[in-house]
Amino acid sequence: MKKIITLFLIAVSVAATTQAQGLKGLLNKAKDAVGSKQGTGLSTDEIVSGLKEALIQGSQKGSNTLSQVDGFFANAALKILLPPEAQKVEATLRKVGLGKQVDDAILSMNRAAEDAAKSAAPIFGNAIKQMSFQDAVGILKGGDTAATGYLRGKTTAELTTAFMPVIKASLEKVNATKYWNTLITSYNKVNIFGGGQKIDPDLSSYVTNKALNGIFYQVALEEKSIRKDPVARTSEILKKVFGGGN
Repeated sequence: MKKIITLFLIAVSVAATTQAQGLKGLLNKAKDAVGSKQGTGLSTDEIVSGLKEALIQGSQKGSNTLSQVDGFFANAALKILLPPEAQKVEATLRKVGLGKQVDDAILSMNRAAEDAAKSAAPIFGNAIKQMSFQDAVGILKGGDTAATGYLRGKTTAELTTAFMPVIKASLEKVNATKYWNTLITSYNKVNIFGGGQKIDPDLSSYVTNKALNGIFYQVALEEKSIRKDPVARTSEILKKVFGGGN
């Protein structure tokens, strides 16, 4: 009986040791894979620190760029136009001499998005602090915008919740609601005589969604720059993680 118990304990000990070695081996393989990809051995701390710095730099620069006056409005790729379901409004109102109201509504939506972009950086910062080694490996071995994808997955819900009241307040502050109401009221008055249906899209939700897409688009541009342009790697850790130490 004692021999059986002894053999059992030995078996358990071997299994435990094997499992521990297996986990350690997996971690080492992950480190080796990342180190091999970069052409240099990087510690776990260096990998995570480098990626966090890249995310902080990219998100802050992206947010700052879009929060400036004309950050959205003067950017052809991000300028917020009327909602698709309201584009017929624009055509109809311009035909009847109400083009200025259309222009005012479009400008005010972009000003609201620019105003809301200021609140993105702290939320990005919180998500970046929570990054794990596994997250870092996935980002480093991912595509050109893997870090932006990480931020999008971690922050979209929180950003939407935070942006909505800011957007609403911003729309009020820049008279967007007034311009929008004037726009829709004018259109509905014109269109009702033609037998068309009235429309009233949710302006706040629309602008919030466009603002979020714009910010992630800009952050992605910053990430691509850090990955591909040595000049954009403004610290030693960024050079090591993204440039193989060059």
